[in-house]
Amino acid sequence: MKAFRIRRGVAVAATVAALAVAGGVATAPTAAAKANLLDITKVSLAKPGLRLDIKYSCDTGVDMQMVGYASKVTDSPTGKRNATGAIDASKVTCDFVSRSVQMNLRPAGSGFAKGDKVKVTVFYWDENGGFGTQQEITTAVL
Repeated sequence: MKAFRIRRGVAVAATVAALAVAGGVATAPTAAAKANLLDITKVSLAKPGLRLDIKYSCDTGVDMQMVGYASKVTDSPTGKRNATGAIDASKVTCDFVSRSVQMNLRPAGSGFAKGDKVKVTVFYWDENGGFGTQQEITTAVL
């Protein structure tokens, strides 16, 4: 009978511990599970470059800038166009809240035209240039 009581006590303790952990997870802020998210919601022509509308969320304490890159989708090596842009880390607010920001991409060369198909990439970049993280890619017709 004593072995049964010990096993039942261990089972009850394990159940209580599991419920405590589950309760902690259930009451944690939902944004805490977001990590570092990026979403390119709009790509538009802003002559001569592009303007990106971006929704983002990042963990508290993260200190990274947002970097963007666009290239014209073409088969011709002479028709290649590129643009780049960045938002400084001091202008990126990381606090688990979903936020919106606009990024202007400046072209290297002649820029883009209405009807161009572009591939756009946005990612977080460590402000010290050490690493990039959480990449979002989209293709759009201007």
